[in-house]
Amino acid sequence: MFTGIIEGLGIIKQIRSSGQGNVLVIESDLPLKQVKLGDSISVNGACLTVVNLEGKRFTIDMSQETYNITTFPRARVGDRVNIERALRLSDRLDGHLVSGHVDGVGVIKNRANMGKMTIVTIQVPVSISRQMIIKGSVAVDGISLTINNCSEDSFDICIIPHTAILTTIGFKKTGDYVNIETDMIGKYVEQFILKKKTEDTDIAKSKIDMDFLAKAGFF
Repeated sequence: MFTGIIEGLGIIKQIRSSGQGNVLVIESDLPLKQVKLGDSISVNGACLTVVNLEGKRFTIDMSQETYNITTFPRARVGDRVNIERALRLSDRLDGHLVSGHVDGVGVIKNRANMGKMTIVTIQVPVSISRQMIIKGSVAVDGISLTINNCSEDSFDICIIPHTAILTTIGFKKTGDYVNIETDMIGKYVEQFILKKKTEDTDIAKSKIDMDFLAKAGFF
């Protein structure tokens, strides 16, 4: 579990295939003294497992599922990535609850300056946008952000200078792809509603009614 408050940046030093998955070697500007083998670490919003540590470099294994659903197929050696260590139960929750399970990929459609702020518009599939609300939370490449506006196929976020300096969102360009994770509360609400509709439909289609029960001798 993470908060979406990025702790540092890293540079991809190596990408290689490994069986049914992929291996990434990342050099971090974040001190790794508190990181140990087997720990979870968020890289551009994807929860991954540390399998090797060498100084400022760490190696992560990535399943084919994670590789397919994220922006990592487009990643190249030299790319910068956002890094966050796993949340401790004693930590303050400054962002929002981020699982590190990326829902899909969005593409930056527009960047517009508004004073010191930058408004970024990101296009996403309907399967992702339907879990969004205005003023709700979203993780973009692992960064906890607030949704300003949202439509069927896109949403807007406001980037303050502090966030632009400390994360990769500051140098992302129009046309760049980003990992998206919607607020987990929205996912639960959506599933509850879908299940309720299914249950109501099943009851409506049921042939068991008062006449059936009477003929069966229940009363």
